Amino acid sequence: MDSNKVDMFIMSNSKFFESHQLQFIRERLITIDDSHWPMLSTMQLKDPTTSLIVSILAGSLGIDRFIIGDTGLGIGKLLTCGGFGIWAIVDWFMIQKATREKNMQKIQHLMY
Repeated sequence: MDSNKVDMFIMSNSKFFESHQLQFIRERLITIDDSHWPMLSTMQLKDPTTSLIVSILAGSLGIDRFIIGDTGLGIGKLLTCGGFGIWAIVDWFMIQKATREKNMQKIQHLMY
């Protein structure tokens, strides 16, 4: 793929990934062919900041986990009222990383 397209993608979507993953993403995207570009450019990535806000406001209901695609964990948080509040508080610190990991899984699925 053209390095200008890859750099543009990295610049506009860097907040959706961990900083140490960006070089790996760039290297992999350069090696794939241009037929993946339409899927890559329209890919919906989850915003870690939005996940944090939802986690703070409605984390005890598991909505934050439902948003990032962790349906099983969302149901668990919903049934236990956020692990009796403890799990909800822990997720305030963990949800952004979990969101970035889900985004990385999504882009890896496209690359392979």
